[in-house]
Amino acid sequence: MAQPVGIKDVARAAGVSVGTVSNVINRPDTVAAETRARVLSAIDRLGYVRSESARQLRAGRSRIMGLLVLDMGNPFFVDVARGAERAARDAGLGVMVCNSAESAGEEAEYLSLFAEQRVRGVLLTPADATGRNIASFRRHGIPFVLVDRVSEGTTECSVSVDDVAGGALAVRHLVDAGHRSIAYVSGPPGFTQVRDRRTGALNALAEAGLGPECLRELPTERLDVAAGRDAGARLLGLGDRRPTAVFCANDLLALGVLQAMYSAGVKVPEDLAIVGYDDIEFAAAAAVPLTSVRQPAVTMGALAAEMLLEETEEGGAGGAGGAGAGRHEHRRVVLQPELVVRRSSLSAR
Repeated sequence: MAQPVGIKDVARAAGVSVGTVSNVINRPDTVAAETRARVLSAIDRLGYVRSESARQLRAGRSRIMGLLVLDMGNPFFVDVARGAERAARDAGLGVMVCNSAESAGEEAEYLSLFAEQRVRGVLLTPADATGRNIASFRRHGIPFVLVDRVSEGTTECSVSVDDVAGGALAVRHLVDAGHRSIAYVSGPPGFTQVRDRRTGALNALAEAGLGPECLRELPTERLDVAAGRDAGARLLGLGDRRPTAVFCANDLLALGVLQAMYSAGVKVPEDLAIVGYDDIEFAAAAAVPLTSVRQPAVTMGALAAEMLLEETEEGGAGGAGGAGAGRHEHRRVVLQPELVVRRSSLSAR
């Protein structure tokens, strides 16, 4: 394999010093026109591409922002990434997107990679419920913002949605439609969102004078369609004891439940009402359009990136330092969810 062309090769071909080549690249106005033309000709002829990573290391500031999400197979996180990428691009930065696949081990590996690459900062949706990965990463001094999480027990910035309110929206809607026996397909219980959405569901039941026994929780190992199909099979196995409605912790679970019901000939919403969470694009396009609690995912990603950029600007807590170092104040942003009603929940009891 051919060795990459370096700045010394360009200097040799142009008959100038390495410093002159550097000036042509970084400060062209300081170089005589004839010399500049000779250097640019050598760069073009040799196909030289400067090492951005080396330049960043010399400058002490990276132009790359890390983004580590739970599941890039979930369109919700694709939308978060879109928002973050848009804000980063506007600031002249790029985004390195990584997927922990809901694994604490993979999360730890990617956080180590970010530290090795000396990224500007990290946007993180944690997979490790213990907080050990965050505690370890914090030692590197790289700023990070939590996305889709409240920064409980930490001082870092965070952008999240009020999931307690979201769970209440979903179950209040089902109770208002006459349902008194509701299943909650919840996903892994270690995730804060799962617990908060359950709390909201129980709050809505209590508001209606109904006890917690009206909510039957069906935890799953993952938050994907396959886990939803498995939960649907468990619901079908309940026979006459099956709840009349299902609230799912995200839309992928809800789509899996919908698939299981469709395969078994169970009518949605006549025999079983379904409400999801996130309002991904596929929710409206499902065979039975899915009622869902909408999260402003693109806005979340953009806000998180803007907060990280604010923190890492010159003079901010994570910037290059200087007289203004430490001015940045960490903050939490909590956005409000919205219920989007579609046909999957419109059959009254």
